Amino acid sequence: MTTPQPQRLLCVDALRGFDMFWILGGELLFAALFTWTGAGIWHSLAGQMAHSDWHGLTAYDGIFPLFIFLSGVTLGLADKRASALGGGARRALYRSALRRLLLLLLLGVLYNHGWGTGLPGHWDEVRYASVLGRIGLAWFVAAMLVWHCRPKVWQGVALAILLGYWALLAGHLDNPAATPNAWVDGHWLPGIHYRQMPADPEGLLSTLPAVVNALLGVVAGGLLRSPRQPWSKAVLLAALGLGLLALGYLWSLVFPLNKTLWTSSFVLVTSGWSALLLALFYVLIDLLRLRWLGLAFAVIGANAIAIYLASSLVDWPYVAASLFGQWLAALGPSAQPLGAALALLAVQWLVLAWLYKRQIFIKV
Repeated sequence: MTTPQPQRLLCVDALRGFDMFWILGGELLFAALFTWTGAGIWHSLAGQMAHSDWHGLTAYDGIFPLFIFLSGVTLGLADKRASALGGGARRALYRSALRRLLLLLLLGVLYNHGWGTGLPGHWDEVRYASVLGRIGLAWFVAAMLVWHCRPKVWQGVALAILLGYWALLAGHLDNPAATPNAWVDGHWLPGIHYRQMPADPEGLLSTLPAVVNALLGVVAGGLLRSPRQPWSKAVLLAALGLGLLALGYLWSLVFPLNKTLWTSSFVLVTSGWSALLLALFYVLIDLLRLRWLGLAFAVIGANAIAIYLASSLVDWPYVAASLFGQWLAALGPSAQPLGAALALLAVQWLVLAWLYKRQIFIKV
């Protein structure tokens, strides 16, 4: 007996698109609005569009964890079990997962050395750690656990990772060069690090707790897939998010929030916000039926990795200026940054809308 495939939820693609929106140029809007209006609220929001230097959390710090969380949501919605498959189907599943992992690792290296730089001529000058690589590794490990273990087992593994990581890093948080992450990356991560930092933000050791972001996404996906009433699912998702936030912020009193190290408290807090956002999008799009909102962001989310990679390989600001340059020049000096940001977003969105309308989805 085969398990029926769940209906695809528009809210998941929409939230993935909302996440990517800020990477594609949305982060420029607040600073541009401040330049245009001078209102302090935009200046405060613009400050949230940059990563924390070390300890702390900004809204921009949550973009990457949300993407990993959503990769886990798709696992929870699919609810695959390798033990339920025949030998041939199981081998095909493994090949597909391994191919996805290797492709994301390769594309991550390509992204790191996109237009304007190019791949170095020497292997030891390549940056191998990447955002796409971490997404691939976190998803792959989470998939192997979910496909082969009962929920109590992989949930226990997630808890062990968080507690073990805390024990490993305790007392080594003040000096970036003295962290276990710096030692592991210095000895075992080939090539160069991001901005020559002692510990690469997408390094080896800090990828381990990122697996838990994906596993918590599996929990959320399981809630959405459950036979409960739709509004009950929304309430449970919100409760999951609030519970994770409470635990994470309490834990941060002794194990600070830190994106570079991807601390255990950072995992819980970012997963909490991710669950709350998923609950919000589920209510607005799939329950209240605001389909226009869902489609506006789903256009981006349906080809999220493709447009992320293109942001490294295509000079989108040049394209936007080529199309809208005369109109932008006609704006006043204070309005030009806002016009440039909107033009940048419009060009990318129109390309993605063209792909979406023709049902062209570039999947990895």
